[in-house]
Amino acid sequence: MTILHADEALFSMSGRSAYEAALERLRAASQAYYGDGDSPLDDATYDRLRLAVLAWEQEHPAEAAADSPTGLVADGAAPGGDVAHTTRLLSLDNVFDADGLAGWGASVERRLGRAPAGGFTVEPKIDGAAVAARYRGGRLVQVITRGDGSHGEDVSHVIGQVDGLPEQLAAPVTVEVRGEVAFTQEQFETANAVRTAHGAPVFANPRNGTAGTLRAKDRPYRLRMTFWAYGAVELDGQTFLPAGGTHEEVLAAVATAGVRTTADSPAGLHVVADLAQAQQRVDAVAAMRAELPVGIDGVVVKLNDTAEQGSAGVGTRFPYWAIAVKLPAVERQTVLEAVEWEVGRTGVLAPTAILRPVQLDGSTVTRATLHNPADIRRRDLHLGDTVTVYKAGDIIPRVQAAVLALRPAGARPVPLPESCPNCGGGISKAQERWRCAKGTACALPALIGYAAGREMLDIDGLGRTYVAALVESGDVTDVADLFTLTVEQLTAASGSAKRGVKLAEQITAAKSLPLSRVFCALGVLGTGRSMSRRIARHFGTMDAIRGADAAVLQEVEGIGPEKAPVIVEQVAALAPVIDKLVAAGVNMTEPTAATGPAGRTDATGSAAASAPAGGPLAGKVVVVTGKMTGPLEAYGRSEMNTLIERAGGRAGSSVSSRTSILVAAPSANGKPSSKAVKAAELGVEVLTPEAFAELVTAYLT
Repeated sequence: MTILHADEALFSMSGRSAYEAALERLRAASQAYYGDGDSPLDDATYDRLRLAVLAWEQEHPAEAAADSPTGLVADGAAPGGDVAHTTRLLSLDNVFDADGLAGWGASVERRLGRAPAGGFTVEPKIDGAAVAARYRGGRLVQVITRGDGSHGEDVSHVIGQVDGLPEQLAAPVTVEVRGEVAFTQEQFETANAVRTAHGAPVFANPRNGTAGTLRAKDRPYRLRMTFWAYGAVELDGQTFLPAGGTHEEVLAAVATAGVRTTADSPAGLHVVADLAQAQQRVDAVAAMRAELPVGIDGVVVKLNDTAEQGSAGVGTRFPYWAIAVKLPAVERQTVLEAVEWEVGRTGVLAPTAILRPVQLDGSTVTRATLHNPADIRRRDLHLGDTVTVYKAGDIIPRVQAAVLALRPAGARPVPLPESCPNCGGGISKAQERWRCAKGTACALPALIGYAAGREMLDIDGLGRTYVAALVESGDVTDVADLFTLTVEQLTAASGSAKRGVKLAEQITAAKSLPLSRVFCALGVLGTGRSMSRRIARHFGTMDAIRGADAAVLQEVEGIGPEKAPVIVEQVAALAPVIDKLVAAGVNMTEPTAATGPAGRTDATGSAAASAPAGGPLAGKVVVVTGKMTGPLEAYGRSEMNTLIERAGGRAGSSVSSRTSILVAAPSANGKPSSKAVKAAELGVEVLTPEAFAELVTAYLT
């Protein structure tokens, strides 16, 4: 059963010739994917094309091709191999929304003649390659690809390089486990680094890379992958599976034997009573998708009771007792049209890919990150290339690789800058991230604008135009010069005596801000608002920060052995600027506690008294997500973090076992955020902004 929705309209079939052309596109894409793992169609485009073919075949059954790939396992393109499967290893049918899931549920009821009594399971659909792994006497003896469902290829050469699929189990069991092999994101990055070192092209994406790696036997290197079991069958007549049990019990038995299952993934395996609850779980998995260590392209819903599975039966291509709810694409292919180079506030040259517009994860994407020049060369990117672009959740889209088979004639490598794109000066190429030889001086307007921002010095009204005028006149050569500006200079830059006076007042007020805000305004690489606050609270004074070496700096949470030396070096380089700030009377201490509920400090920015040790958030880590509402509507992320600290707590950035409270604002679509989902799984207390405001009401400003 296939539920068709609006997607099939995107590829309308005007007649038999268009249908046959679409079949050829499907076959070519599948053969490329199962051949070298480099498909000319991304997954979303393939799904839409396949749906259109299915729609045409349903409307014209008499004209449907007898060898149509839509009725075959793996669309008939996977190498069949010569190893017979113990039982058929089938694909899954797809639906794309809640209506599709409900339609599948109705078909299951028709096949059973009643509503399912054993409930449903919900688990992630790992975006990899299906295999069957055979254990005899507890030893892994054979790994077989799905192939055509009846026969697969023997890929036992990968034994020993797949995490979650141990070579030897603790107990001498005989069983065949079935599941997905995939690259985790970390393994994928490592794999591409290894391939680059051996002169091989990078993988376009983890899924294609997995397909190619499983079949490769003659590489001079081995790449680690990971396995997640989603089922098991008896092997050699040996009893292993629980009799008359459930899918949940099958996976539990596999896990007990020592093989990783989908239940071991962060998304987990959940048993629900009905499809309404299953849909809620689908939404929850979709919300956490960006944080999963491995890519998923959907969520699988199954009948839990194995007896009911048998009653529902199987078709030629897929079982009727399971369905994959496909999620919106986070990976698409589009054309790399150009590359723009900008200079950041620390002088780093940042390349941005300009893309032909493509719909990705619910939004239109036209730009994506390219990291650095070395990364561009590693990925062998050419202008005009069809490239794979990846995006998940709120993550900035990134270009993963070019589809080499689609490279147009005459395409030329992405040109790298020979001089600074901002000032035209020299470039330092000592590191993979190239920098203007002038460093922060090149991007001085950007750095000053950043320093004047609300979360740093909060000089409201000192916009880009006024900053540019101050820099051009030579009145401002670094952040410290802001504090020596006269009303006359500010008037000249802003074009208004009234604005000049107002800016001068705000600059004077900024002198008494806490050290954390001043330190953040310096723009030290690797230190944003949260990190600056941690550093300032840890050391208390600028003198202490300046006196810290890399080892001492690593005592600050979030600063590791790589980041610490960079911060030390930059703080040392900023010595003249810091000296000028001190001379200008800028506060160089961090309050250790608040004076009363509002947390107000005296003119020096130092606390006059200690806050009560029993604040409502004492000893608690609080994470905030979403736009605040109610009494906290005007609070941005920085204000919320400050409020948390005033009330005795510590602000966190991500939900973990150490998180005490998650303050979660309602989302626009009504679905829980990934942080809310994770908090629920970990048992973390979740409060609305209104409830949190009541908890800390005495500390609101």
